[in-house]
Amino acid sequence: MIPTIPQTKLLKWSYRAYVTLFFVYLALPLTVVSVFAFNNSVFPSLPWEGFTMAWFFGTEAPFIGVFNERSIMRAIGTSAFVAVWVAGLAVFVGTCNAFLFVRHDFRGKGFLYILMLLPLIIPGVILGISILVFASSVANTLEDNTEMWFDALRPGLVLVILGQFSFITTFATLVISARLQKFDTSLEEAALNLGATKWGAVRQITLPFLLPAIMGAGVVAVLMSFENFNTTLMLVGSDSPLTITMFDKLKHGSTPVLNAVSLLLMIVSAGLGLLALLFQRGKD
Repeated sequence: MIPTIPQTKLLKWSYRAYVTLFFVYLALPLTVVSVFAFNNSVFPSLPWEGFTMAWFFGTEAPFIGVFNERSIMRAIGTSAFVAVWVAGLAVFVGTCNAFLFVRHDFRGKGFLYILMLLPLIIPGVILGISILVFASSVANTLEDNTEMWFDALRPGLVLVILGQFSFITTFATLVISARLQKFDTSLEEAALNLGATKWGAVRQITLPFLLPAIMGAGVVAVLMSFENFNTTLMLVGSDSPLTITMFDKLKHGSTPVLNAVSLLLMIVSAGLGLLALLFQRGKD
């Protein structure tokens, strides 16, 4: 609503009802998933059979909890491994990209910037298939000419990391660039006049200023890596991340253990987001 335009009571109440329904629409599925993680039933649906924590800590079939489900715990470890690598690469390259696009003018800058944004509009399935076909072609060519086996270019964690990195880096670049544009370059010039080297000025002044954005980009990268499905599905090998493992289990029938995993992911995601927000406020 536009505050400067007079509003009738009917319009105001309609707007409030719309906002309320919108947030109910967003929160209701998450609430239902969370509630049925504690249902004492082998089916994640009504009727309610009573409260239980077995889907988190259970050890006897069929109530085997998420913390005792080996395939789920292995998948969480795989997703964490991938997320750490993707976040590290995305933040490093995103920081370099930010300095490139904000600090430098060169021929073809606009075209390069568009190329950097392309992964945002390319469907994840298409991106995954493209990376898989390209990597397989390179692997086949190298193997034919060297008679060596290039496992890294076959479906597996390396391709999953590269596939997620290819589009998550774009988000990291945008987040860090937005912060860098607010930086007062006269602070670096003052440091240079006082005898600091160019790298010393960047390390002592610019990077600490960018730290909240770098931390935020890292959190975003971790969360996006954990939840990614489309691109990962095309590139995964024998070691499946969490989203692929949950999809495989869902095909054989849903159980409340998947609700429990979803609830844990929501809690961890909210916690990481809150920490990033608090860190950013503390630095501003």
